[in-house]
Amino acid sequence: MRAFQLLLTLVCAFLPIAAALKFQIEAKQQGYPPRCIRDFIQKGKMVVVKVTSSGQRGDGQNLNLHIHDNKGNEYGRKKDVAGDVRLAFTAHDDASIDICFENIGQEPKKRDIELNVEIGPQARDWNQIQAAEKLKPTELELRRIEELTDEVQRELEYLKIRETRLRDTNESTNRRVKLFSIGVVTSLVSLGLWQTIYLRSYFKSKHII
Repeated sequence: MRAFQLLLTLVCAFLPIAAALKFQIEAKQQGYPPRCIRDFIQKGKMVVVKVTSSGQRGDGQNLNLHIHDNKGNEYGRKKDVAGDVRLAFTAHDDASIDICFENIGQEPKKRDIELNVEIGPQARDWNQIQAAEKLKPTELELRRIEELTDEVQRELEYLKIRETRLRDTNESTNRRVKLFSIGVVTSLVSLGLWQTIYLRSYFKSKHII
């Protein structure tokens, strides 16, 4: 049990690192498809999107940010982004969320972007919690690790439930495919026997055999 908790703690420690992403986006004319980063978010989870971009307004580039999911929910839209931008929201559904960037301008200009997505306990304002509850730095860190560990456990339970549902769906599909295959084979065999009997009767009536 202690080993499992240690493993969860290590996973939690690396979660914020895994969420950071750096890339470049070249300036294109308006109408080009945006570059999107996708992540799956569970319903009710708090999400904080932090974007740091190079350049400045008026440099011939217009960087636009749009956050939405695959179910039609929109969570934020920012135009002419430069410097640091922070957007916070709560997911309405279990869905894939797209964080899309569009850089409108003339080539070969480009922007450097650093994207950091914090979900669940990572998205909480721990400085405010420390001030409100008067926690020591060590107590605050232990509190943060505890909540991250609980979050990982809930995530594992959620994945287990999804795996069970997918397995049940797969077994149900296999049964249906098997029954359909048996029905097709039975129909083909029946049709072949009927054709054989019919042709034999026809040839006999014509005195061919």
